[in-house]
Amino acid sequence: MAIAPTIITIIILVIASLNIQLASSQSITRDRCELDPNFVFIPAGDFIAGSDRTEREYGYYLSAQSLASTAERIPQVAQQLQLQAWFERESPRQRQSLPAFCIRRNLITNADYQAFILATGHRSPGISEAEYQEQGFLVHSYDEVQNYLWVGSDYPSGTDQHPVVLISYRDAIAYAQWKGQQDQKTYRLPTVEEWEKAARGTDGRYFPWGNQWQDEATNWAGSGINGTSAIATFLLSRSLYDVEDMAGNVFEYTSTLQRSGIQTLAVMKGCSWDDSPGFCRAAYQHTRPINSRHILFGFRLIQE
Repeated sequence: MAIAPTIITIIILVIASLNIQLASSQSITRDRCELDPNFVFIPAGDFIAGSDRTEREYGYYLSAQSLASTAERIPQVAQQLQLQAWFERESPRQRQSLPAFCIRRNLITNADYQAFILATGHRSPGISEAEYQEQGFLVHSYDEVQNYLWVGSDYPSGTDQHPVVLISYRDAIAYAQWKGQQDQKTYRLPTVEEWEKAARGTDGRYFPWGNQWQDEATNWAGSGINGTSAIATFLLSRSLYDVEDMAGNVFEYTSTLQRSGIQTLAVMKGCSWDDSPGFCRAAYQHTRPINSRHILFGFRLIQE
């Protein structure tokens, strides 16, 4: 009896996830990591992950503050957001331990991804209007999407150092495999835990810069940019480990997968240029189908 392609895909992804877990248990040295200046060494040890009620309440308040039409309406808007359970999928605040790992300092850019396209003929970043409507999530019109569409192997003018978007989880994996062959190294996506430690350090701070929101810290819905920005533009969104854009600009795919019915979902970390402040906390996470392509989604790599 023939095995359905979807089952084969799920088996492959499960094996890949197990390989990632095995690889992540192997330590990497600082010297080997920092041979490449594009990568940052994160030491082994404990860190505080997830969020508690106090942090989530603060997230709701911050988002309500940015969305409410008047100061008087902030409590009402915050209550509405809580009813929508925006931040209730976050892991509980807890101490976790990780081995050392080596994470890319910056997001993968359009220029980075173009080299992959030209070398392999892989599909360029993009999505048809029919595919976009079929995805059925997020509020942006297809008119907005068209600003990010590539023409053949060419990205939109002036965006060479912007994070690549309109790529799927599988596209990100394909890039990592190709780049690894080019560099004779092994690359993969970060796990949720690795991403979170790289973003917030060991002390459980809400944001890369501390516990208090700062409007000027990153590319978010209130920054006035209304789109992606060049990597490493916002110094405050650089983490304690010097990892750039760990709040704002784009959401990031992780290697952590979940199942929902017949769908395989990737856990996303970070926040995007179109989000309110509560989403920009390092603890925030949500899931999207692995075949999703959107103007808010990008990625970075881990080096083994």
